[in-house]
Amino acid sequence: MADDPLTSFVRTVLGSGVPMIVLSPHLDDAVLSCGALLGWAGRRAPVTVATLFTEAAPPPYALCARQYLRQTRARDAEELFADRREEDRQVLELLDVDWRHIGLVDGLFRRRPRTRPGTERLSRLLPELALVYPTYRMHLSRGRVSAYDAETLRAVGETVDALLPARSGGLVLAPLGVGGHADHVLVRTAAERSGRPVVYYSDFPYNQIAADDDGFADRHRLVARAWERGLDRKDELIRGYRTQTDALFPGGRIPRAPEVYLLPGAGTATASPAVGRRPGTRARTAEGVS
Repeated sequence: MADDPLTSFVRTVLGSGVPMIVLSPHLDDAVLSCGALLGWAGRRAPVTVATLFTEAAPPPYALCARQYLRQTRARDAEELFADRREEDRQVLELLDVDWRHIGLVDGLFRRRPRTRPGTERLSRLLPELALVYPTYRMHLSRGRVSAYDAETLRAVGETVDALLPARSGGLVLAPLGVGGHADHVLVRTAAERSGRPVVYYSDFPYNQIAADDDGFADRHRLVARAWERGLDRKDELIRGYRTQTDALFPGGRIPRAPEVYLLPGAGTATASPAVGRRPGTRARTAEGVS
């Protein structure tokens, strides 16, 4: 049986054993969106999952961060992120792929490089004053990268350069940014600017209720392709992220959905339920979950 276009594309790129780098904004995104493909590709080429935002920060916490901690039944963000890093390591080792935890601070906790003069004491009482993204709904999930994140964007770009040198060949997988989380959009931007071949993955589970509403796929003439191999194992892999599954999947049901990847092509991306159901809407996920 002939390969589908997505399998043919990936097989051709990885056929000579060149590496694939999967850029995961948070400590679960790669498996949530690409777990089935990772299991296939990891048996055919060197695959590294590079997770960018793997650290929290000490208190005081903003309201959105406190809400997130309540959702995950955690009291201390740094302890929670230590647990998350261990979960991620265990799941990725099940897939037999390499992994890197880059150590940047998650958007819920990321502080501005410089606090405005005169606000140091007040920001202890109102932590939002010192944050790059003061609120979840109005800032972190609006689909925009803050000007305060210029250094963070540079650091992600340097990570791509270090893991996949320009002359080494290979492929980058990066998030499409469905749902508008600034960390996802920031990683997408760094991948776009890297000069490497990039395939974008549609962010699951956010793509079940939100669309690529910033038009990135259309602007770049990307074509959506579904991947269905290896989905039987996906539920087990996702449940390995024990601290996150209850908040991400209320009721405990993880929908079985094809993974969707967007490749360079002559046409425009085609809409499908997995890419986005209702253009112009944003993900109504549990606030703060990343």
